Amino acid sequence: MALLDPLLTWLAGRGLPIALIVLGSVLLARFVAWVGEKITDRIDARATGGDALVRSEAAKHRHSLTQVITWTLVVLVYAIAVFAVLDRAGIPIGGLVAPATVLGVGLGFGAQRVVGDVLAGFFIITERQYGFGDVVSITVVGGGDPAEGTIEDVTLRVTRLRSPNGEVITLPNGQIVKVVNLSRDWARAVVDVPVPTTLDVSRVNDILREVGAEAFRDQRLRPLLLDTPSVMGVETLDLEQVNVRMVARTLPGKQFEVGRDLRARVVQAFRQAGLNVPAPTAGAPTGGLSPSSDGAR
Repeated sequence: MALLDPLLTWLAGRGLPIALIVLGSVLLARFVAWVGEKITDRIDARATGGDALVRSEAAKHRHSLTQVITWTLVVLVYAIAVFAVLDRAGIPIGGLVAPATVLGVGLGFGAQRVVGDVLAGFFIITERQYGFGDVVSITVVGGGDPAEGTIEDVTLRVTRLRSPNGEVITLPNGQIVKVVNLSRDWARAVVDVPVPTTLDVSRVNDILREVGAEAFRDQRLRPLLLDTPSVMGVETLDLEQVNVRMVARTLPGKQFEVGRDLRARVVQAFRQAGLNVPAPTAGAPTGGLSPSSDGAR
């Protein structure tokens, strides 16, 4: 019993405030995270009306900024709690300055990449390069195939996106060297239609214009289009075929759905006109009725 007396005395004196500080910091951090989640949910509900891909640029920025502020406040709460616990435990904070300086210098050399990630994340968010819900293609240091998908989370340190196959890709912000935003303000669906050189190109253009007009009149597709799809004309010329390009301006992130629909309409229109769409010849662009650089995936 005598051995427990010092422990009970400490708990009654310094132990209780320390326990309250720890408990309070955990509860406060969870409350901050809960409030941040509610705010982001409200931003998404007001901006999209149920569609997670179509949202205004301001809403994307507010969503990302709310996540960063929430994360910063949580870190700040825990940092203050640590100093408060040290103070209550009787550990002189001033005496830790010198060791902390040495430790900070050591960590500074080892954590240069982390600092670079945080700085890069700060500029990504403040410059509104991309935000939650954007469809992007990101190239990182070292080259390789770009990471493509929909942004799910942007923090000061990392960017997290989900690929079309459902994979979650996490990229350090400091390693990002190039970002192609496919859903900024508006997008464009591109359909390259290969036709034999023996066909009348003017007739093909008329068929494609009619396809675009019908698509714009379609009550299902009309909300996704900003204007009537247009025919750009002959894009490439080969010995056996030419590629006629058709483009359509769409809502952000909807170019893939519109591109697939337009391709199906083109195939059907060509069949009704008694025309066949040949496969792209060797050396010709791979666009055709398959995905192009700005078209559907």
